[in-house]
Amino acid sequence: MAAPEARILVATDVGSDAELVRRLLRDVYPQVSGSTDPERYVADFDHHRPNVLVLAFKTLEAAERYYLGLYRQSTLVNALPHRTLLLCNKDDVHRAYELCRKAHFDDYVLFWPLVHDATRLPMSVHLALRALDAAQAAAPLAQLTAQARRIAELEQQLDRQLTLGQAHTQQAQHRLQDAQAQVGAALDGLSQRIIDTGLDEALVVRNPAQLQQELGRLKNETVLPPLRDAAQALQPMQAWLGDLKTELDSPLQAARALAEQSRQMRPLVMVVDDDEFQRKLLARVLGAANYDVACAASATEALGLLRTRRPELILMDVVLPDLDGIEVTRRLKAAQAYVTIPVIMLTGQSEKQVIIDSLAAGAADFVVKPVDRDNLLKKVARYLGA
Repeated sequence: MAAPEARILVATDVGSDAELVRRLLRDVYPQVSGSTDPERYVADFDHHRPNVLVLAFKTLEAAERYYLGLYRQSTLVNALPHRTLLLCNKDDVHRAYELCRKAHFDDYVLFWPLVHDATRLPMSVHLALRALDAAQAAAPLAQLTAQARRIAELEQQLDRQLTLGQAHTQQAQHRLQDAQAQVGAALDGLSQRIIDTGLDEALVVRNPAQLQQELGRLKNETVLPPLRDAAQALQPMQAWLGDLKTELDSPLQAARALAEQSRQMRPLVMVVDDDEFQRKLLARVLGAANYDVACAASATEALGLLRTRRPELILMDVVLPDLDGIEVTRRLKAAQAYVTIPVIMLTGQSEKQVIIDSLAAGAADFVVKPVDRDNLLKKVARYLGA
């Protein structure tokens, strides 16, 4: 990403700190804005739409409150690709590291007291922008991979339908040929019967040879030609189906190769649950079923992970320590970037209202705890098109 395109927002509760950060960045990144009024935090974020958010609060607790407030109130933060950069003091370095490792934030810089490495902050912004570019480039690839996994099934369906079409066409041809023979035999039989018995004396045949000639003409000129024409009309259809299968063979071979490559890339399932035992259990079950797993212990951590990794399915606990899973699902489904990701709710509550609210928020399904392994894997496979 070129520097002039970078949109940086410095959020803090101290105006002088915002100005200090802006001064350090302006030489490289012209579009640096500040947000220092707590009542305007959400409005400032939605207005400036930053791709790098610098959290310059004096305490990490203040930075966490600010970011959680964005997720609770801003409708844009879920949908806007951005990176978070946490400025901390020397006493909070280990805590900042843990927050970034858990994906609450993306990176941190030891900033207070101001260190001699004045380029560390611009370099961290540069790395954040580069990571953002990489993540945005990878998102279409992830979607392509997900679609490729469905190509094999689509090819099988197409092959089945083409084969079925050929079978139906052949069957129709055979039936028409049988109909020709049956109609011809019936007319011949009627002709002979009239000649022999006069249809039980209902008719008097004065010239049997002429009658037989007229009935033969009726059969050959009026009755059988439409049946023959119908049978012949099916031959181009049979040839077209064969040609279509041949013409599709080359693109389908390419699709098969892509599908085979995609099978080597395991689908990513995100597990969002504040219970560590449940996370480990689900990760083990899903891993054994050949899925990659990313885990988050809170809504904030999950939303942070979504900025760097795009799962193909999310298992979302209803009860989370910051935002409840239903609200997180509602926000994801309101964001164009995540609307197609299926969300299966994990809940120990089977109340009707929980189910209604989950489905209304956009959840695809739900699993009641304690989780039944076979039921879980069946639902995961269903929504991943496995």
